[in-house]
Amino acid sequence: MENNKKNKKKDKSLEAPKKLKILVTIVDRKRADYFKIFLENYKVNFQTVMYARGTAPNEVMKFLGTIGNDKAFILSIVQEDNIKEILSKYEDELFKSKNNKGIAFTIPIKSLIGVYLYQFLANIEV
Repeated sequence: MENNKKNKKKDKSLEAPKKLKILVTIVDRKRADYFKIFLENYKVNFQTVMYARGTAPNEVMKFLGTIGNDKAFILSIVQEDNIKEILSKYEDELFKSKNNKGIAFTIPIKSLIGVYLYQFLANIEV
């Protein structure tokens, strides 16, 4: 029985690592909490919000659909498997209405130092 437990533990450690990405979401400041709560449904362990003020010319901001200066810049570490679904939900539910505009994109994480840090960010229970 004890030998079987060791094999299961060993098998789990042999799993390929889950790829992670940084999801950048830029929305109106008043919508930041809504997006943070939305992302928690996707096992996002790390999020940080920075408040910003847009400086682009009005023509550019109008083209991007980001009229108004007070923005929230949300950085989230997300498992790559969840990115398509998150961005699809953003598009379908969150960005299509007139009042819910924003920008979202991802940046791949190519390397990470530290097993425990990786396990935390990837939401892997040890």
